[in-house]
Amino acid sequence: METRVVFHIDFDYFYAQCEETRSPELKSKPVCVCVYSDRGGDSGAIATANYTARKYGVKSGIPIAFAKKRLDERKDAVFLPVDFEFYTEISEKAMEIMKDYADIFEYVGRDEAYLDVTDRVEGDFEKANHLAQQIKNSIRDKIKLSCSIGISPNKLISKIASDFQKPDGLTTVSPEKVDTFLEQLKIRTIPGIGKKTEERFLEMNLETIQDLKKIDIFTLNKEFGRKTGGYIYNAVRGIDNEPVKKREARIQYSKITTLKQDSKDYQFLSENIIELCKEVHSVVKKNNQMFKSVGIHFVQSDLSNKSKSRMLRSPTTSIEELEKTADQLLKEALENQTITIRRLGVKVSELSEIQGQSDITSYF
Repeated sequence: METRVVFHIDFDYFYAQCEETRSPELKSKPVCVCVYSDRGGDSGAIATANYTARKYGVKSGIPIAFAKKRLDERKDAVFLPVDFEFYTEISEKAMEIMKDYADIFEYVGRDEAYLDVTDRVEGDFEKANHLAQQIKNSIRDKIKLSCSIGISPNKLISKIASDFQKPDGLTTVSPEKVDTFLEQLKIRTIPGIGKKTEERFLEMNLETIQDLKKIDIFTLNKEFGRKTGGYIYNAVRGIDNEPVKKREARIQYSKITTLKQDSKDYQFLSENIIELCKEVHSVVKKNNQMFKSVGIHFVQSDLSNKSKSRMLRSPTTSIEELEKTADQLLKEALENQTITIRRLGVKVSELSEIQGQSDITSYF
């Protein structure tokens, strides 16, 4: 079988880096991009922190108040609200640059993509290394961002490799180096292996991928079930046959409707919101994706616009969560609504895949 050459390109601290491109003076400061909740003050969570902030233990997902405590001694620390439209614009430019270098381009999310470059580099990993450097230079020249690239014969190892020397890394794992590269790494490095699974392995005195290779497939199947056991058995050996599939960037899905009558009545609007959620959900499901952000949109009777959105704790495919969040946003938006509403919309964004490898790993 022909050896493939696959890139995984991942942008370093993407949201915070986007902010640094429009305000270069932020580069030397700890920068935290925050998803503020509607409760006001510091309620909400960190979406992304730059590497200066990370040195103080600030990472995505932690409450803003914790991050402020950890950065207490840094009087120059900056906390900014997320600006998804700006990040999406930059992401689209970056994806266009990458596409030009790929035989097959697979969009994964706003800040990552897979490229199959096998034909372009004639299966040569030396050439692949040069090509990756060209991509990095092009992205830096045109949109002032750094990214990390992993190169290997498949998606799994490339994903691990892109994270190996962050930020601004370039790691090539040619076929003959796969075993040596993987064996030194901690088990947790395998995409999809979470804290619980790692703890279970530690109880079995297994810490590195090399240790885990000693476990036979039957033990893994007994412990984790056939699907997950099989995934782990193959992953530690660097086996992954999932192809890079052509997938264009799809940043969001939305549905908007013109109401039968202009209204600001919660009951009436809520019924319409639930209908819109069902329509959006069926599209997301058909495309085999999860979403992490839910938003609602009003076009008011005076044709002005109003929108509200919320970031969920983790990506989901749940229609119940979509309906509940959209309805909650509706209630909040109507609190001081004076103008009637003419059109109503629901959108989901922050999309990610739930197929192939990711649905195997969603068990962890």
